[in-house]
Amino acid sequence: MPAPAMAAGGGGVAEQAARRRTFAIISHPDAGKTTLTEKLLLYGGAVAEAGSVDGARRGRRASRSDWMAIERQRGISVTSTALRFEYGGTVLNLLDTPGHRDFSEDTLRVLAAADSAVMLLDAARGVEAQTLRLFEVARARQIPLITFVNKYDRPGMEPLAMLDHIESTLELEPRAVSWPVGLPGDFRGVVDRASGAFHRFTRTARGATRAPEELIDAERAAAVEGEAWTVAAEELELLDAVAGGLDADAFAAGEQ
Repeated sequence: MPAPAMAAGGGGVAEQAARRRTFAIISHPDAGKTTLTEKLLLYGGAVAEAGSVDGARRGRRASRSDWMAIERQRGISVTSTALRFEYGGTVLNLLDTPGHRDFSEDTLRVLAAADSAVMLLDAARGVEAQTLRLFEVARARQIPLITFVNKYDRPGMEPLAMLDHIESTLELEPRAVSWPVGLPGDFRGVVDRASGAFHRFTRTARGATRAPEELIDAERAAAVEGEAWTVAAEELELLDAVAGGLDADAFAAGEQ
């Protein structure tokens, strides 16, 4: 029997398979799934400028996953799309599916092919009906979930209230790996809980390009961010006291 073919990037089949991950995004319509998809491509280095769901209607770049004319005209996703990009030596396959419930069967099928999923929540609305339905499918299949709270640059739930909402609604033990600085509607950046580093972001026009990022230590953050930093620091102290860290086994089993 001939030896397995070598992939273009080098290494055997098993090695190449080990560096690949396939994930999907589950959300309620209008939570920002297509926008998140574009930002993942942008920050993953696959594109230089992110498109938008209404870009074609406004004379700007449309989203990559919305390739049909009707999708670009109406700003909705009708078809499922597989997008591939590489980040940190890992090849990521992003399965983008329509968010509307009329196309939910596509999403259910896609979840069968995913290693994990990103559960996207609107900061103001939390867990909505379609998200809940897809979450139950992911839970039944023990698919690891990463929750991403979107639209934090607008008024919405306080971070601690969002954690309580997720826990009570989904009976899931959420573990924050990053924490926002700034009240909802006044987003400044995030704290990486593992390192304690504060990543401050500066908004760009329409969010089309990568936001300038500045790494700031706690002492300087307290001086620069004032009350926003004080509140975030107090919330982080509370989390450290009452909630444990991320358990890799529980996460892999879809329990955290």
